[in-house]
Amino acid sequence: MALSYKARRRWALVILVVGLPVYILVASVLATWLNPSSFLVTLGLYVGLGIVWVLPFKSIFMGIGQADPDAPPEDDVY
Repeated sequence: MALSYKARRRWALVILVVGLPVYILVASVLATWLNPSSFLVTLGLYVGLGIVWVLPFKSIFMGIGQADPDAPPEDDVY
């Protein structure tokens, strides 16, 4: 079952406000625990982890910045 536009907007907000800070903490702990030896390895680790978090939520974030496709059209009266 596909989520409605409003439900996707709400889930996107929850993911960004709650899930992303939690993921940042987990990624920081993971990077500290792995203790990469060079700057480039550390940079690659953080860039990789920065991209990986959004992949499961791609369908939720698609089209969120656009107008609601289910809303009735507004009459443009000048």
